[in-house]
Amino acid sequence: MARPAFDPELSALLAEMPLSTELTHEMLQQIRQMPSPPFKTDAERHDVTIGEITLTVFRPRNLDRPAPCVYWIHGGGMMMGDRFSQIDIPLQWLEELGVVVVTVEHRLAPEATGTTLVDDCYHGLLWTVENAEELGIGEIVVAGISAGGGLAAGVTLMARDLDGPEITAQVLICPMLDHRNDSTSSRQYAGEPGVWTREMNEFGWRSVLGDRTDVSRYVSPALAEDLSGLPATYVDTGTAEVFRDEDVAYASRIWAAGGDAELHTWAGGFHGFDAIFPGAGLSVQARRTRTEWLARRLA
Repeated sequence: MARPAFDPELSALLAEMPLSTELTHEMLQQIRQMPSPPFKTDAERHDVTIGEITLTVFRPRNLDRPAPCVYWIHGGGMMMGDRFSQIDIPLQWLEELGVVVVTVEHRLAPEATGTTLVDDCYHGLLWTVENAEELGIGEIVVAGISAGGGLAAGVTLMARDLDGPEITAQVLICPMLDHRNDSTSSRQYAGEPGVWTREMNEFGWRSVLGDRTDVSRYVSPALAEDLSGLPATYVDTGTAEVFRDEDVAYASRIWAAGGDAELHTWAGGFHGFDAIFPGAGLSVQARRTRTEWLARRLA
């Protein structure tokens, strides 16, 4: 099946990575044993455990007034990762924009299923808002990447439907939004090794949903019939990835409902390209554009 090509620089970098077409339970366990990449920050940090979830709060040093908060949800197909996965993305916003970052470690599939993951994320958000004064935070931005982007969309829908908390903006980075996995882009990136393939996507959704036929819109936000009343939304994706079409459709449906959404579809970008290779030219541009949008929203 014809499909968009990768950006040449990203393609060369990707050629050095071991890739697979499918994901198995054995591979999942091996991946889970790998530590998150190290990160550096001069921010103040403290951890909080609330029931089954853990939050880490990063605050700029010498913060003397309420600052915006980015509530961060990590990626990993809903089966992998922890609260420090892809943490360099929001920590860049901490350094450049002076935001507080709260990152949540929710339970993972297949041990946790159904709405458990998005419920965990929502409860962490409620704790963050309830402790806003102590944390020194003001307005809230919900952000996430890949599966975390899908969970961020689900949490934002919950906040709208449950009358709070108020969210200023949502940042959805290559979000995993549609359990049906049947778009053109999904079929284009199947049958060959990749960062995230249609086969891997099917494995992830099956781990969360099992044989359920009654799927919540908070788990699979593409099912939400009404996308009105959402905060300002940033969506970005690549032309060369599984989630391209569902991400474009989500932004389009926000516009159709009269909402505020900005969409960037990066030519030649594969899934998570700017998280995997942040120094590549396209990644630098994608990150800068995203940060500039967030800066305007928080001005």
